[in-house]
Amino acid sequence: MSTVLGSQIKDPTESGGAAARPLRATFPIDPTLLLAVVGLVACSLVTLSAATRDDIPGDPNYYVYRQAGFAIVGLVLCLIISRFDYSRLRELKYGLYGFMIGSILLVLALGGATRGSKRWIDFPFFRFQPSELGKLLLVLAVSAFVVDRIRRLQDRDTTARVMLMALVPSVLVMLQPDLGSAIVYVVIALAILFVAGTSWKHFAALFALFAISLTLVLVAAPAVGVHLLKPYQTDRLTAFLNPSDNPADQGYQQNQSRIAIGSGQKSGRPHPTQTTLNFLPEHHTDFIFAVVGERYGFAGAALVLSLYALLIWRGLRILTMAKNLYGALIAGGIVAMLLWQVFVNVGMTIGIMPITGVPLPLMSYGGSSVLVTFLSVGVLQSIYVQGRRAAKGRGRGLVFG
Repeated sequence: MSTVLGSQIKDPTESGGAAARPLRATFPIDPTLLLAVVGLVACSLVTLSAATRDDIPGDPNYYVYRQAGFAIVGLVLCLIISRFDYSRLRELKYGLYGFMIGSILLVLALGGATRGSKRWIDFPFFRFQPSELGKLLLVLAVSAFVVDRIRRLQDRDTTARVMLMALVPSVLVMLQPDLGSAIVYVVIALAILFVAGTSWKHFAALFALFAISLTLVLVAAPAVGVHLLKPYQTDRLTAFLNPSDNPADQGYQQNQSRIAIGSGQKSGRPHPTQTTLNFLPEHHTDFIFAVVGERYGFAGAALVLSLYALLIWRGLRILTMAKNLYGALIAGGIVAMLLWQVFVNVGMTIGIMPITGVPLPLMSYGGSSVLVTFLSVGVLQSIYVQGRRAAKGRGRGLVFG
């Protein structure tokens, strides 16, 4: 005998009048999430326009136009991805993971060297950084692996394998060297395990192992003459504790960043000397938040952080709307990836975190970072769309025989 459930239940995600329905049917995406992303891109373009007008002689809008181009391409990719069912990616986990490892190895073999680092593959009009794309690919692959082993989630073997999946690319990225991205890989794995419901005992063991490893790398190994990190990396990891000890060397970047942010006060400085006189290094990439603080003051910084809060909130909301565990794990991994990068980047500009070269998503100049962030948002939008469709199916009634 057939029973119809929920035939009179209205979909809670449906709102607005008839005029809004055609638009929602054509672009069934989360408008609030899109608003946060577009707002951050707009803030990036305005900040780059003020900070880089004298960087390229004869071309004051060089960085602005390129960043806008990256954003337009990224937005198109985001909308395309939102139309596909993310669940199909679960079947491609081994291919995605293999492509991630292969692309990172390709950089080590063929990548161009800049300032002693090999992080990019040079194309005619674009420098591709595989470690950025690897963050998203790791989220997709590890989430699929956890779903496949969900019945054995509380086994130590599962936790160990997930962390190994993250540590392999993390170590390869560290060889480039890119310590910031390497740490993001580990954070992604931890976040996915947390969302999946891994035992707190496993996390306690992992954090204890991390503390021991950090002690060995920074203290024990150098004491016996073994240096696992390059000298400048060690300096960056330790200089933030006492940036004034050597203000002309290790502490220079953070000191200049803190001066820039402090001088902006409430509403900013119309003539930001730290930026325009090039006292602030990497003002269009790693330290762009310091430019916001100096040029637009507390008001500008608060606006940018509010947009990030909106982005993270919508990501967490989408996590709860996911139609299956795979979607929830992907959303959790992407949110953790973005939140960690924002926390580290903003933290290093105000002196509470070490300088690790992590870009500020959608704000820092860079094609790879912008495109990968838009791809990640596109996956979140796909989870949102599929979740709403599943909610509609439940709300309109399912027939059980």
